Amino acid sequence: MSRDARWQALLELLVERGRLDVDETAAELAVSAATIRRDFDQLAGQQMLVRTRGGAVAHGVSYELPLRYKAARRASEKQRIAQAVADLLAPGEAVGLTGGTTTTEVARALAVRGDLASGSPALTVVTNALNIAGELAVRPQFKIVVTGGVARAQSYELVGPLADGVLGQITLDVAVLGVVAFDVAHGAAAHDEAEAAINRLLCERAERVIVAADSSKLGRRAFARICSAESVDTLVTDSAAPPETVRRFEEAGLRVVVA
Repeated sequence: MSRDARWQALLELLVERGRLDVDETAAELAVSAATIRRDFDQLAGQQMLVRTRGGAVAHGVSYELPLRYKAARRASEKQRIAQAVADLLAPGEAVGLTGGTTTTEVARALAVRGDLASGSPALTVVTNALNIAGELAVRPQFKIVVTGGVARAQSYELVGPLADGVLGQITLDVAVLGVVAFDVAHGAAAHDEAEAAINRLLCERAERVIVAADSSKLGRRAFARICSAESVDTLVTDSAAPPETVRRFEEAGLRVVVA
């Protein structure tokens, strides 16, 4: 197991359990206790966890994995979802992209679409995600609009009143939301209330809204609500989504695309 894969596994276990023991974690990951101690020390140095005697605990009360450590989770599902979302977008449209691993894959799928290789612009992309803007800025056929705001280290997203000012002056054909939870009764949600507020503004400025969410996000709730399920036009998810869950979203009036 590579160091990056091991660190991802460690952080995911920490999110799930809140506390890890060196010896137990070493046995679970089939590596030496010395390796786990070194990993814990290095992750503590990055303020990703807090070292304790014999183990580690999650950093802070509310813990959220940074984007770079979430990218490998359900990677194939996210890529299929992203391709399906990209296929729903037409040349010349103004598209809002929130931050997140799945929406980052949507940006990558758009970047290699043959019918978007030229145009003036081929696509207008409005985003508050620095990594997405960076990936697409090298595509001269795309018009990239980045909101202002303060960057969140976990998601590379810009949040706050500076972003509000930009979004209040534009209109979008479609907003593509990456979410941490999406439920028929409770709607789409994020961990952070500032992120949720910007995502909500993107929805309000768009003619239609697409939620791009793998099946693990469905039927879940999270702290900060973005919008109701009724505000979403299309849900794009993967084939592991339970049929009953898909049916509930369809009964709520959403188009569900299973990738």
